[in-house]
Amino acid sequence: MARKKQPVKAVLTTRAPVTDPIGVLMEQLQSALGAASGDAVDDRVARYNALIAMAAEHVNLPHPALGMQLVPVDTVQGNDYNPNKVAPPEMRLLQLSIAKDGMTMPVVVADDSESGNYTVVDGFHRTTVVKSVKTVRDSLAGYMPVVKLNKSIQDRITSTVRHNMARGTHQVELSAKLVTVLKKHNWTNERIGMELGMDPDEVLRLKQITGLAEAFADKEFSRAWQ
Repeated sequence: MARKKQPVKAVLTTRAPVTDPIGVLMEQLQSALGAASGDAVDDRVARYNALIAMAAEHVNLPHPALGMQLVPVDTVQGNDYNPNKVAPPEMRLLQLSIAKDGMTMPVVVADDSESGNYTVVDGFHRTTVVKSVKTVRDSLAGYMPVVKLNKSIQDRITSTVRHNMARGTHQVELSAKLVTVLKKHNWTNERIGMELGMDPDEVLRLKQITGLAEAFADKEFSRAWQ
C-alpha cells in the first residue's frame, strides 16, 4: 500500500518591516499638524513657511516658485518704476477671478532692505485686489503668497518687463519708459535687448515712442542691432 504523503508545512519567518525614516517622520508630522489645526492662524502660517522653506531646500531646484511664503499683505508695496495700468473692466475681471478661484499665482517680490518690507516685481494688481477687497483679504487672513526674486534694481526692472511681456499684456509705452530707466543705469542697448528678449523690430518700435528716440540716439544702437 502506498504511503500517504504528508502535507508540507510552510515555514514562516518574521522580519521587521522595512520603513523609510523620513516617511515615518512625515506621518508623525502630519498627525501633529492635524492635532494643531485649531491653533492661531499666525502660528499655522509660521509652520507653513518653515515647512515650505525646508522642502525647497531639500528639493534643491533653482526656481523661486518652489519656495513660496506667506507674508503680511501690508508689508508688500508697489515699486516706483512700473506705471503699468489695467483698465477698469480688466481690473474687475481680475477681482472676480480671485474671488471665485482664489490666488492661483503668488506675487513676485524683492526684499526692501531699507524698510524691511517687500517690493513688488510682478503682481501689483493682484496685490491691489488682496489689499482692497475685504472678502479676499479675509480669506487669506491678511497674508499674501509671495516668491522672492532678490536682484539689483536694474535686474528687477527687466524681470518686471519680462513677466508682463510673457503674458502678452505689456504696453509698448510702458516698455519704453522702463527701457529709458535702464538706459539711465548705463545699460548698453545690446544688453537691454538681450535681457528683455527683444528683436530689432521691437526695439525699433520703442525708438518711435516719444522721448525714447533721444535715449537711443547714439551710434552704439545701430552697431548693436545690425
